[in-house]
Amino acid sequence: MENCSKTKCCTYIGAALLLAAGIGFAGWSVKKGLETFRMEDRVVSVKGLSERDVDADLAIWTLSTTSTANELSAVITQTENNKKIILAFLEHTGFAKEEIEISPVQSQDLLAQAYRPENIEQGRYIVTQNINIRTTDMTKMDKALANAGSLLQQGVTLSNTQPPVYMFTKLNAIKPAMLAEAIKNARTSAEEFARDSGENVGGIKMAYQGMFQILPRDPVQYVSEQNQRYKTVRVVSTVDFFVQ
Repeated sequence: MENCSKTKCCTYIGAALLLAAGIGFAGWSVKKGLETFRMEDRVVSVKGLSERDVDADLAIWTLSTTSTANELSAVITQTENNKKIILAFLEHTGFAKEEIEISPVQSQDLLAQAYRPENIEQGRYIVTQNINIRTTDMTKMDKALANAGSLLQQGVTLSNTQPPVYMFTKLNAIKPAMLAEAIKNARTSAEEFARDSGENVGGIKMAYQGMFQILPRDPVQYVSEQNQRYKTVRVVSTVDFFVQ
């Protein structure tokens, strides 16, 4: 009986020691976990800006002319004459054939309309001809815009003609450098914040690239970005830095 009692006592003591050790280890683990959590939570979130002024590298312009007459043959003749004058103008400006696209003519017979407008006798047929220019040479486009008035002097009236659409197609080429600059500027802001707080900035915990925007370099009221040759590319990246 005495040996049995001693054995039970040893068992109880051993179990108590194991329990105490387990509780101690659990407490140490929780403490380390809280320390790790606090270390990871010590971050500063800042934004970094990068901007580039760029020149459009692609311009698309549509010249549209409309002819009207009571006789279809007369409208066709007038449309062909207008097309020849416009093509000669573009060739004189320096555009290559590969930069010019002639769209199919669009025609209307007002007598065939369900609701006929008044004064049809002044022009039963309406024919529209569109000529599209697509070029990467901004100098030629500027020259064409400056001299477009000469078409009026030759009897060609342009209808529904909008300003050229200017595009910047080399965004992917400048993205890496702009992102690097945005992160660098974000770190500068983080270091200024940390210096005021008596801290040091560590590595990056997380970074958000942000959206690239193409904006007009010189905003003009009622003129959209796509109709302006000179543009500004902008990106704002958000970066989380560890604070040490």
